[in-house]
This record gives sequence, structure tokens and C-alpha cells, in this order.
Amino acid sequence: MLVSRRPLATPEQVSEYLGVPVGTLTMWRYRKVGMRFSKVGRHVRYDWADVDAWLAEQSSNGAA
Repeated sequence: MLVSRRPLATPEQVSEYLGVPVGTLTMWRYRKVGMRFSKVGRHVRYDWADVDAWLAEQSSNGAA
């Protein structure tokens, strides 16, 4: 069975999607506070499902 998948995202694509600098993504990876990522060789890639799941976790209900 062939499974249709979205291409993995580059840090530049995720940066544009979230509206944060690429350096912020680098810092989050180093501090282990951002979304999951994979290394493909020496290249960092993100699964869009992980990006969206992480973003949903960041939502606040305003009860701070």
C-alpha cells in the first residue's frame, strides 16, 4: 500500500510558517524546547504534523 505523505519541511519553511527567525529554531533545538525534528544526513527537517501539533500545544486559553 502506498502512503501519501507531505514533504518534510526545511528550517526556512518552518521559520516562514511560524514567523520566527531560523536562529530561533536553532536555539529551540539546542534547548530542546521546540517541536520534534529529524536529521537527514546533516540536514535538519521537520514533519509538518509535528510542527502543527507543537503549535497547538502552545495555544493559551487566556487563563494565565
